[in-house]
Amino acid sequence: MIIHKFPIGPVEANCYIVAKEKNSEGFIVDPGGLELNQIIQTIEEDNIKVTHILLTHGHFDHILGIDELRKHTGASVCIHEQDQNKLTEANDNLSTYMGAGYSFKPAEKILQDGEVIEVGNMQVKVLHTPGHTPGGVCYYIDNRLFSGDTLFAGSVGRTDFPGGSMRQLMTSIQEKLLELPKDTLVYPGHNEDTTIEHEMKHNPYISSRVF
Repeated sequence: MIIHKFPIGPVEANCYIVAKEKNSEGFIVDPGGLELNQIIQTIEEDNIKVTHILLTHGHFDHILGIDELRKHTGASVCIHEQDQNKLTEANDNLSTYMGAGYSFKPAEKILQDGEVIEVGNMQVKVLHTPGHTPGGVCYYIDNRLFSGDTLFAGSVGRTDFPGGSMRQLMTSIQEKLLELPKDTLVYPGHNEDTTIEHEMKHNPYISSRVF
């Protein structure tokens, strides 16, 4: 599997390009910047036909590039039903905190917990993990987890934004993520990669918590 990682946007959220191999269909996770030249160049160099843009949630730093990318690729933007309003409402996606509000076209596909998205010969499972936002999700494929702002290396997502809940977040992590194989590779929305096992042992929000 090919995974390209790009920290982009005003707070360097991780954007990922994923495909089984070169010259195949693939998807993009969380294009959170307006400068997309490197992403577009990589897609073209690997000859990846991007069919889906998968959003882990609707905060501005994960969605800023969606309109430009779907124009360039023809891909469908996908988001959980409880975060879909964040695409069209600048106050809800928090971009007004930047001093300039951004709104986008509605998503082409509204996601539900547990559904499987077919991308070429890949199957991507949607895991609804509310807590950072009500419609936050993670994407699981072939022992790899794109965790957005639910789980980080050594930390977890913030819950002090509107709609956030630490109790929900920790329940999501316990019931959805810690049930995955321990050797699952975790590709978070910010900073470095990790594994489920490493976070179970070393993440202070997890290892010291009694559920």
